[in-house]
Amino acid sequence: MATAAASGTGGQSVRLTLWILLAVYVFNFIDRQIVNILAEPIARDLKLSDTQIGLMTGLAFALFYTFLGIPIARFADRPTTSRPRLIAVALALWSAMTALCGLAQNFWQLLLARIGVGVGEAGCTPPAHSLISDIVPPDRRASALAFYSLGIPLGTLLGMIIGGTLSDLVGWREAFFVVGLPGLLLAPAVWFVLREPRRAEAASLPRAEDRPAALPFGEAVGAIMRSRAYVLLLLAGSGASFLAYGKATWTTIFFQRTHDLSAGQTGLWFGLIAGAGGMLGTWLGGYLADRFGAVNRRHVLSAPAIGMALAVPIAIAAYHAPSWPLALVLLFVPTMLNSFYYGPCYAAAQGLVPLKARAVAAASLLFFQNLVGLGLGPLFFGMLSDGLQPAYGAESVRYVLYGAAVLGLVPAFFFWRCSLHLDAELDRKG
Repeated sequence: MATAAASGTGGQSVRLTLWILLAVYVFNFIDRQIVNILAEPIARDLKLSDTQIGLMTGLAFALFYTFLGIPIARFADRPTTSRPRLIAVALALWSAMTALCGLAQNFWQLLLARIGVGVGEAGCTPPAHSLISDIVPPDRRASALAFYSLGIPLGTLLGMIIGGTLSDLVGWREAFFVVGLPGLLLAPAVWFVLREPRRAEAASLPRAEDRPAALPFGEAVGAIMRSRAYVLLLLAGSGASFLAYGKATWTTIFFQRTHDLSAGQTGLWFGLIAGAGGMLGTWLGGYLADRFGAVNRRHVLSAPAIGMALAVPIAIAAYHAPSWPLALVLLFVPTMLNSFYYGPCYAAAQGLVPLKARAVAAASLLFFQNLVGLGLGPLFFGMLSDGLQPAYGAESVRYVLYGAAVLGLVPAFFFWRCSLHLDAELDRKG
């Protein structure tokens, strides 16, 4: 995938950049998602309600992650900014704050540490998307961004397996230490190895006034929001993210409460299913977008629209399954289908905006995806579970997940509507 994305654009240096950014994104999602597999043991230890679990796993992180994302993206869009060094500093910060989660003695201390993780992670994806879009041509962009997005299922897989296993063996606090500290070792490699391509471009311009300037913020946002396809993409991506983050948190809890698995067992088995399905779906989504998008650009988003619609009945069957092995096997398919959208979604966003607003476009999409998805998904499902507990007890989570599965039709509809505008709008701004 990295080789295909780099072909014709500089070879080894492009592939090295993609591999390093993938490693950073893996750490990003390990540190972001490990709290999901640790949520049940943390809740038992600190005596948290389901609403507090939703707040701790979602909204506390998402508020700072989303609101800092756009100003950091504006900083990344400046021609003088080194995006690799910005990513390196962000990696060091969120890794340190992840380790600090293990020192929390109550809900509020853990909440503050999770906020710190969100502050650090806000500096990762917008500059990374902007950097990838500068070094990879448009016809390879979906594959390149899908390759980078493999960090989501890989990081989720490793976070669940490592976090769940360590939780069973030594406790949830030590799990945070183990996954947080290695990021501090990767940060110097990002700082010294990755190169900023804009430096060579700027150095070739003899006068300061000839150097490209970032668009004023108002102009960048105006250019982005004038695209009808981009607005529909925001709605589709936000809906998909709302369901993905909500289900990620509560499916792990579902296996522990309903099927009586330990955190380690859930992390291993559900982590393998979610990781393998997510990786396959992410790769297929990028491949299908590049292949069929070359025939008709509306098909860049056809696979996400069709995949999410097909996932609904299979997900319902999985949550209704009488045994956990059958539930896991069934969940592989909707996990794969729901992962089609990562590469095509971000590739389309980069192609719908002016070159100098790419980081802001990525940050705006991330803003809505994470504020609505990561911020409200786990919290909303947690509040709903608390509301259903008097009637259904521990089975309340199962009924919450039934509803989440059906709601998958909403982002499927918006991806389809957005696809109708892509042929006219993609890359029209050069």
